[in-house]
Amino acid sequence: MSVDGTVTGEYITKEAMQGATVALTIDANLQKAVEEALKNNMEKIANGAYGEKHEAKAGAAIVMNVKTGEVLALASYPDYEPELFVKGISEEKLKEYEKGNSYLNRAISASYAPGSIFKMAVATAALETGTVTAQTRINDTGIYPRGHKPACWIYTSNHYGHGYLNITEAIKKSCNYFFYESGYKMGINPVIKYAKAYGLGSKTGIELSGEISGIVDLENYCKQTENRQWQLGDTLSAVIGQSYNDYTPIQIVRYISMLANGGKAVDVTLIKSITDVNGKQIDKKEIETSVNEKLNLDNTKLENVNIKKENLDLILKGMKGVTSEAGGTAYYIFSDLEMAIAGKTGSAETNEAHKVNGWFAGFAPYDDPEIAVVVLIENAGSGGNAAPTAKEIIKAYFGTGTEKITEDVTAIPSTGANR
Repeated sequence: MSVDGTVTGEYITKEAMQGATVALTIDANLQKAVEEALKNNMEKIANGAYGEKHEAKAGAAIVMNVKTGEVLALASYPDYEPELFVKGISEEKLKEYEKGNSYLNRAISASYAPGSIFKMAVATAALETGTVTAQTRINDTGIYPRGHKPACWIYTSNHYGHGYLNITEAIKKSCNYFFYESGYKMGINPVIKYAKAYGLGSKTGIELSGEISGIVDLENYCKQTENRQWQLGDTLSAVIGQSYNDYTPIQIVRYISMLANGGKAVDVTLIKSITDVNGKQIDKKEIETSVNEKLNLDNTKLENVNIKKENLDLILKGMKGVTSEAGGTAYYIFSDLEMAIAGKTGSAETNEAHKVNGWFAGFAPYDDPEIAVVVLIENAGSGGNAAPTAKEIIKAYFGTGTEKITEDVTAIPSTGANR
């Protein structure tokens, strides 16, 4: 109504109606700890706490229940403050968010080469095809003689090879040479088969918009994008997690969960339950159908990975050696933990010169796994530099009793061993 009493418009208001109550799987305290651990470790990397400085400004970290697929914490950095868009955001803050690509959820909407954390999938293929057995030993002499003659990372750093290794030791020490030879013998097809079996390259169906698939059909992608045939050199790069391999952190944490739980497929979810206004709990299948329709997802589900227990044990023992035995690529980081855990570091080259993304993927405890933890830090310099984030997350989840009293907090410089 105007000042002279003229009616200028009409509207009808309705009392707000209560909607359904959604209970999330996210643990608020753990979520806070994960966000802090990720941010703090990136600052350490940037300040040279582990040796050489690397401009680490972005990353993601996820914690998943390995038995249920429930996401307990999911962090992407840099993040942003949603409330500012309600109250009014400054132009300066808006530019800051745009410059850092803060709106990108790197946990589900960005994909990366996995580096050496891909080696467990390759090991599965090698063992299940019989290309490698528990008795197989391969002599890493430093420079692989086939294809483009790539060198093992230890040769690049120290000018010698790992020597004779079995598959468990190859995972523990992240020996590229061992996986080059395995890839040469079996070819790329079994690798792709088992990568797909672990859900790599396919959406998890998490109840968030913006999830992407990544790239797992490596040979087909090569033909489509470069119009050429797949070569041995492509296989040698692919089996150490390079080439066209491209996966999201949420896919990686599902893959690690399946390794930890014996190969059982998990349904990734953020929803614990939904209760309607009448107090009735909505059926999980109904929720899933609604989510699939809204996010345009198909109903295809992962099946359990058909891997022999003795083969899986060889792989998991290698992951345990990474964190729990001298010579493991993350042993110096986790050696002060009382709890035995399994892990794998990954250092993935990028298209940008001198920039290496760092991964750590693992689960805890080793003997009775509860959680899988995955950390991705862009431009971390090495996978070893990403591992301290995971350590802090594991400590936050399990609380007291995970750390020995005599902790050595001295920073150890990053070396070539951080693969």
